[in-house]
Amino acid sequence: MRRAGRTAVFLAAIVLFHANPVRGDDRAQIRAVMDTQVAAWNRGDLEAFLEGYIKSPELLFASRGTFARGWEPLLERYRKAYPEGEMGHLSFDSLEVRMLSADAAWVTGMWALEKTDASPHGAFTLIFRKTDDGWRIIHDHSSGVPEKKQE
Repeated sequence: MRRAGRTAVFLAAIVLFHANPVRGDDRAQIRAVMDTQVAAWNRGDLEAFLEGYIKSPELLFASRGTFARGWEPLLERYRKAYPEGEMGHLSFDSLEVRMLSADAAWVTGMWALEKTDASPHGAFTLIFRKTDDGWRIIHDHSSGVPEKKQE
């Protein structure tokens, strides 16, 4: 009986693995989306930065204790927070991409923004989904470390 149970579990694992194969280049594609975002941010192109997000009402961005739902509201939120010429230099670090399935991934990392008057930084957790347009962020939870006040 035990042998039959182990065999059944093994066969189920094989079926699930082949039903949702995770290709090695998926991680590279997700990292490429993030590299493209950094490049767009650093040249001051907010809309190109947001191309990494799904253009859908299901998009959810959580930060500073509030939510933005949908691509357009997120664009408006970023426009208010970063007026033209005040975006600074963005970098991502400590990226970890964990595949959840063939069409979903969980990404964690650190972000840092160098501006003339401040250096905000923090952590993020992203959920990516593979869409017809490629890998896109469907959920972004970003947090910042409070800036120390100068005395």
